[in-house]
Amino acid sequence: MMAKARRRSMRAWSMPLGIAALLSLTNCVSSPVPVNVPTAKSVAGLSPSGTVTLTEAFVGGFVGGEGVLTFQGKKYPFRLIGSVIGPGGASKLVVAGDVYKLNDVAMFEGTYAQGTGKVGLETSGGSDLWLENKAGVIMHLTGASAGMTLSLGRDEIFIQMAEK
Repeated sequence: MMAKARRRSMRAWSMPLGIAALLSLTNCVSSPVPVNVPTAKSVAGLSPSGTVTLTEAFVGGFVGGEGVLTFQGKKYPFRLIGSVIGPGGASKLVVAGDVYKLNDVAMFEGTYAQGTGKVGLETSGGSDLWLENKAGVIMHLTGASAGMTLSLGRDEIFIQMAEK
């Protein structure tokens, strides 16, 4: 019984881990900040489609975590993995915020890029992040971080909806 649960857990994480490996390999080559980095101007005049809470842990150049999307009155748990462009560090981030341009929960899953982060050594304090995925979904997240991360100001995360 325990072995079956372990195999199921390993299968659930195999795709996200593979994507994290690919993201980290793409960071080995020059990875410029995206041309259309989302900002407050990107969502000016729009009402939020939903909200997100999430917790991330950075170790080295890799990110892992989990969160909850609230969309149309329902809660959708998700997992995330990713990478920090730069040497990385060790820190924990707890943030919450609004989601924009989300018309269907299926649009939420995928790779998000963030290019508005601080370049250099970031220590504990406040966080103000803008992320966008290929479907055009934008998240504006604020909160607190603890620890240290050395970064070039860009992160990439992959969000996968959790199994119910």
